[in-house]
Amino acid sequence: MKIGELSRRTGVSVRSVRYYEQKCLLASDRTPGGHRDYPEAAVDRVILVQQLLAAGLNTDKIARVLPCMRDYDGGPSEKATPWLLEQLTEERGRIDRSIDDLRYTREILDEVIATAAG
Repeated sequence: MKIGELSRRTGVSVRSVRYYEQKCLLASDRTPGGHRDYPEAAVDRVILVQQLLAAGLNTDKIARVLPCMRDYDGGPSEKATPWLLEQLTEERGRIDRSIDDLRYTREILDEVIATAAG
């Protein structure tokens, strides 16, 4: 499929699709005319990249963990390693710490609001 169709089907900008390819998160073939041609599996890959970005991973970390994750068919990747679990567990810990910090900040704000309304 062409880059515009991949963009439309995933809701990701063409610019982002190009960036994902530049960061080795996505691969395409080239037509004889030099246009990008993506396989059907690219839709799932872009969605996965979006989910990992939303989870707080940066593109460099995503590039390191993608080869270790489940294959397109949903089966375990032969490249899966304990390292992947360690990396993802670290990311979850970072997110948990951020959530705790935000809850604390909200509690302080609630106290300020209660005092101001008092």
